Amino acid sequence: MANSPQSKKRARQSETRFDVNKARRSRIRTFLRKVEEALASGNQETAAEALRLAQPELARGVTKGVLHKNTVARKMSRLSSRVKSLSAVAA
Repeated sequence: MANSPQSKKRARQSETRFDVNKARRSRIRTFLRKVEEALASGNQETAAEALRLAQPELARGVTKGVLHKNTVARKMSRLSSRVKSLSAVAA
């Protein structure tokens, strides 16, 4: 248990950051789920729009320290290639 005033404050800050980061992670997962659902539906325009909306959320997760830069780059790359392949299948 925290004893010094500094360690008590750090414990409070840690709890606050945990809640904020938890909400941010949840928001990112929601946007990713919307992209996945659009991909599953097979509609290329909807999937592209969902990906366009998800990209800034993923980038924000990097700048806020919730996700690693390479993780987000990998997710964006894989999702964009899957959205692009939908147009190839439809054509």
